[in-house]
Amino acid sequence: MTLTTASFDFVADLVRRRSAIQLDQGKEYLVESRLAPLARRAGLGVDEYVRAVRAGRSEHDLDLVVEALTTNETSWFRDGAPFVALRQHLVPTLMEGPIPASGLRVWSAACSTGQEPYSIAMTLADVLPASVRVEILATDLSEQVLARARAGRYSQLEMDRGLPTAMRARHFRADGAEWCISDELRAAVRYQRHNLLDAPPAGPPFDLVFLRNVLIYFDLTTKQQILSRVHRVLRPGGFLVLGAAETTIGVDDGWARLALGSGSVYRPVARTAPRTSDVPLVPSPFTAKPGGLR
Repeated sequence: MTLTTASFDFVADLVRRRSAIQLDQGKEYLVESRLAPLARRAGLGVDEYVRAVRAGRSEHDLDLVVEALTTNETSWFRDGAPFVALRQHLVPTLMEGPIPASGLRVWSAACSTGQEPYSIAMTLADVLPASVRVEILATDLSEQVLARARAGRYSQLEMDRGLPTAMRARHFRADGAEWCISDELRAAVRYQRHNLLDAPPAGPPFDLVFLRNVLIYFDLTTKQQILSRVHRVLRPGGFLVLGAAETTIGVDDGWARLALGSGSVYRPVARTAPRTSDVPLVPSPFTAKPGGLR
């Protein structure tokens, strides 16, 4: 291991302050493996690279370090159950009431390279009438992964991770060694850089919020603050979808759990007491902007 204690502590503190992700002692191997590509690009060893970033304090270099340490694991229709619930229960329930003039609004938070929001878009295209206006906002802390998501180009290996053959035939075209998503599907999703420690994206309330496999990286206080912000922007009767290993139970009393098949979703309810700790943990330059997609 070439990473010194001082360098690890610097990286861990930087990532904690900017993303609230905790890197405890014992995660030195993770930091070194994630920063190795950046260090090679700079022609330095990992510890040398961290010391150079620490000395230079360039915002660009600091952002690159934080982005490298955020987890971007994803796949098409990941875990299955949330998309079955979306198709069979969530959309039919939402369609029972009047659809707002703003249409159906969906927020895919921590969207990584786009597989989740595009999976949502494919599902909604199958089950919604063409007359229903849809806005899918996908956000992530990393501008690097957002650029890939906007491009909508995926390797064969990425395509093989959960994408049904029928969906590939309907929504993608081959381009050399890669697959390109259809212009229609790409236009259905708007991507925006956003830090979950900041105020939620602006605009009308969301009907659906996908916040999956990200709360597990935060401490209890940060989880409470994030869930409180989501609660404010999810309309009454809307749904929150978390990862299989995540729950609001014992974290935030503003949610009711609804079991659906092999999974569960959450709906906002009145809190037993007002929450007073809902303030950003760190200042951030990222500001959400409203806007429709189509």
